[in-house]
Amino acid sequence: MSVTKTISAITNDWEELRRGFFKLATINIISNLMVPLSGFINIAFLGHLTEVNYLAGVTLATILFNYLYRTLGFLRMSTTGVTAQAVGRNDSEATLLVGLRNGIFALFLGLFLLLLQHPLQILGFTLLSATPEVKAAGQAYYDARIWALPATLINFVIVGWFLGRTQSNKVLLLSVIGNGINIIFDYYFIIRLGWESRGAGIATALSQYSMLLVGIILLLKEINWKEIQAVAHQIFETSALLEILTLNRDIFIRTLAFLTTFSLFINFSSAIDTSVLTENALMLQVITLTVYLIDGLAFATESLVGILKGKDAQEELLAILKVATQTSLILGLGIATAFVLFPDRLFGLLTNHDEILESLRFYVPWLLPVLGFGAIAFMLDGYFLGLAEGVILRNTALLATLIGFLPLGIWAWKLENPTLLWLALTLFMIIRVIGLGLQVPRTLRENFQSKEA
Repeated sequence: MSVTKTISAITNDWEELRRGFFKLATINIISNLMVPLSGFINIAFLGHLTEVNYLAGVTLATILFNYLYRTLGFLRMSTTGVTAQAVGRNDSEATLLVGLRNGIFALFLGLFLLLLQHPLQILGFTLLSATPEVKAAGQAYYDARIWALPATLINFVIVGWFLGRTQSNKVLLLSVIGNGINIIFDYYFIIRLGWESRGAGIATALSQYSMLLVGIILLLKEINWKEIQAVAHQIFETSALLEILTLNRDIFIRTLAFLTTFSLFINFSSAIDTSVLTENALMLQVITLTVYLIDGLAFATESLVGILKGKDAQEELLAILKVATQTSLILGLGIATAFVLFPDRLFGLLTNHDEILESLRFYVPWLLPVLGFGAIAFMLDGYFLGLAEGVILRNTALLATLIGFLPLGIWAWKLENPTLLWLALTLFMIIRVIGLGLQVPRTLRENFQSKEA
């Protein structure tokens, strides 16, 4: 197959490996940036309506969906690493089985959560504070978008499967189609038909099903029914299903710890002062944008590390780790430095309040350690996801949250000290780097030993 030939060429030559890494990373970065771009345009459509309640309601409901989908993002992560390892072993049956097992799991999980849509809505909107008008708009958006849940989860698996096969061009195509259709439907339903927040929810749901349809078409070009029939009896093997559930559980806990840390960071900021909340929210926008970019590098790392693990290619594994670390660090520190040097100009794109900009000049240097250590941590996430080392990711995330962030974060909240709060977030990133970094030599050593044996 063409994928196998490409991988063989890459892993036989370091220069090709490096070029392959940057090609994958560039395509992944462009694909990732389509998500916030679509979100910004969605906000622009809603923001130009007469009533601001619709924008506020969609923003409120989006918090619920972000939390839900980010915690369920393990479906993409677990699929990529295990698929890449099967591709590295040139095991076409195992490659297909990973996609089928995770796809079926995503379907049943999506349908199960769809049955719980009303309890989830009640719980979510009870926890979130807003006026009755804003909540009504948010619930209309929720009621429409929630029907895309099965399609969204299956899309996670399809994207992960293509990434594991280093087919980032297909992931980019899916992203362009999904987000492009979302924008078109947003305009039609919100502006032309006047369906406000409900229209935004319908647009998002339809875009996910459109993305799923295109994804299935792309999959049918890669595999045929006979191949599926040949492995069908292996899909529900108990040991294989337990491995998938265990890996997904560990990545789920890792992601939950990560989201909890940032949620507490926002809550502690809000408890200190409204101005502190605003300033920290703007800083987090910079961090979020940077993470989208670094994730492109992490996805490329994840794909190639999994393949190299499958091929027992030790030297190349270490080489990819080095170039990924250097590139991620340069990108993270580069963005942080730009905001440190030009805070008024860059943050001025996000706000025109002089008092906020003045305070940001004091806190913006915290971007250097947070994004510096964070860049390495996110890249190492990709490395261990490629190795399918879920336990390491889980334990490190829990340590970073419970020991790195939580004690100092609570202290910062009690003392109403924003500086201590940023120090807590920095410690969270540092412990992630230390915890993951200490495990790298072991993974390389174990791979080496297995190769010698």
